[in-house]
Amino acid sequence: MPALTTTSDGFLLHGEPFRILSGALHYFRVHPDLWSDRLRKARLMGLNTVETYIPWNHHQPDPDGPLVLDGLLDLPRFLSLARDEGLHVLLRPGPFICAEWDGGGLPDWLTGDPDIRLRTSDPRFTGAVDRYLDLLLPALRPHLAAAGGPVIAVQVENEYGAYGDDSAYLKHLADAFRSRGVEELLFTCDQADPEHLAAGTLPGVLAASTFGSRVEQSLARLREHQSEGPLFCAEFWIGWFDHWGGPHHVRDAADAAADLDRLLSAGASVNIYMFHGGTNFGFTNGANHKHAYEPTITSYDYDAALTECGDPGPKYHAFREVIARHAAVPDEPVPAPGPKLPPTEVELSGRAALMPLAGAPVRADVPVTMDALGQRTGYALYRTTLPAGGDGLLHFAGGVGDRALVFVDGAPAGVLERERHDETLPVRVPRAGATLEVLVENMGGVNYGPRIGAPKGLLGPVSFDGTPLRGWDCHPLPLDDLDGVPFAPADGTAVTVPAFHRGTFEIGTPADAFLSLPGWTKGQAWVNGFHLGRYWNRGPQHTLYVPGPVLRPGTNELVLLELHGTTAARAQLTDTPDLGPENTW
Repeated sequence: MPALTTTSDGFLLHGEPFRILSGALHYFRVHPDLWSDRLRKARLMGLNTVETYIPWNHHQPDPDGPLVLDGLLDLPRFLSLARDEGLHVLLRPGPFICAEWDGGGLPDWLTGDPDIRLRTSDPRFTGAVDRYLDLLLPALRPHLAAAGGPVIAVQVENEYGAYGDDSAYLKHLADAFRSRGVEELLFTCDQADPEHLAAGTLPGVLAASTFGSRVEQSLARLREHQSEGPLFCAEFWIGWFDHWGGPHHVRDAADAAADLDRLLSAGASVNIYMFHGGTNFGFTNGANHKHAYEPTITSYDYDAALTECGDPGPKYHAFREVIARHAAVPDEPVPAPGPKLPPTEVELSGRAALMPLAGAPVRADVPVTMDALGQRTGYALYRTTLPAGGDGLLHFAGGVGDRALVFVDGAPAGVLERERHDETLPVRVPRAGATLEVLVENMGGVNYGPRIGAPKGLLGPVSFDGTPLRGWDCHPLPLDDLDGVPFAPADGTAVTVPAFHRGTFEIGTPADAFLSLPGWTKGQAWVNGFHLGRYWNRGPQHTLYVPGPVLRPGTNELVLLELHGTTAARAQLTDTPDLGPENTW
């Protein structure tokens, strides 16, 4: 018998009445040295459970390679730490997770095949899922409740009713978990909508719902769909995520706490989304694309109970008071905010141009996509020559994926953006045979809806005043290792082309900090080789979170890849985040 079972109106854990008081905490968005701290703070708020997605695309980046289970992806270690803290765990392995995560967690080697019907019983898709589970579940089995571990329930798919209605696919997933030794409770989760619940649930599997308000109405819809069993809100939305160019979304703590109280007063179980959001480090952020492409920012603060740097926010205190009305809360002090690094200025005195570092080219008559170059994230450089001089119009058939900087003979000529549906750019060409360079940035894979797997790079032929441009050198630009970047002393002149900038700074005791970049426009940032993620003065966020564990006593290194050129030569480490102007919902 599984550890967690259901009755007509609730849960039993090892035969005793149990209410799930859970908070979402994605291990892959938190520095591993901080997992214990975040888990302890979850327990001290009164939670008895934490929930996490599992990003398939990062655990299996190569279809024929081994499973990646180290660093930020050391899920077995995270589960062990949760057990040590006395917390249960809800696992949400997908295969699709959404999560505002690159590609919704689906691997690009899978989504790049247009013939595969994603999230269906197409045997090419389910076969890939099965092979992944064959690798994943042996590593997780010791952490399941049946083996004495903390995992008490496993989700089947994720809000599937918003996407499809292939019940055979859902049954395949449930059977795949069971046949690989998962005895724990299985559940689905869908938005509190009758059509979604009808399409996304499975007989014999607990149905849960997702909502952030209208608690009574949402629970009633869940009960109408499922006449008995526990009422479980698998995502109680207490904040929201942000897109570049938009506001920073926040929700009033008292309003969220009042809805949490309504939910618990109804006898329901809950998973707070998010308890702690964390950060989309590196190139991991996703994007939405309904009417226009909208990439998600680097911060995943989510206006959660714990802030991006792990400090208890207003919701932490408000939720702890609410939970205490319905369950025992640890008789221990509420955690204090963590230490912060004193303000520190960094002079960036080293420089190296980006373009000369491009990888070996693929020669093609017309540009090929980044997927075809094997460049899953980051950037690609396309180079050819222009047939004539003078003023003219460049046309990019199909547009760009997702943002392109155009250069003619090394001089900036303009920018094209997928979110604006750009396909044309007027340019002045100084001479026949001038070099055309197009640097394309993948701003994040769509994570929700039918556009998952949309290609990146140049998406079709390019012409100049109607004349097709042929003979392209298509260069991948891997940025996995910056050790080989040939930095030279900066000469004090303004930089007009994409370039790396390097500086060092001294600190005493490492602590959390926030990187502020006044005078810089757009690019990437690394501290001591740790990829903090993308910055952009478009906002809303104007600082990047620097986890204390990436710093070290003594000399530290900051590297920026600035795409637009700059006259700035300094950056600042501050003790206060700036996530932009707030929009309360």
